[in-house]
Amino acid sequence: MKNRTIAAGEFKAKCLALLDEVAATGETIVVTKRGRPVAKVTAAARLDPRIALKGSVRTLDATLAPFQDWSDWSEPEKFK
Repeated sequence: MKNRTIAAGEFKAKCLALLDEVAATGETIVVTKRGRPVAKVTAAARLDPRIALKGSVRTLDATLAPFQDWSDWSEPEKFK
């Protein structure tokens, strides 16, 4: 991956296109103000979808846990 330097004014004008480019190429862009680096734009690390979703899904057992006592359950009138 190579680094590219760009002035803050140019970055401001082309920000969205540059972000798409960084995401697609993995290139790093160093943003400068008056020749001094002030920011670095790099592509975000891609997460394995299984890791990203970890802890966000409940199993059927956990979903039905509050309803283990079915003795007082009654069928709604519209289904009788």
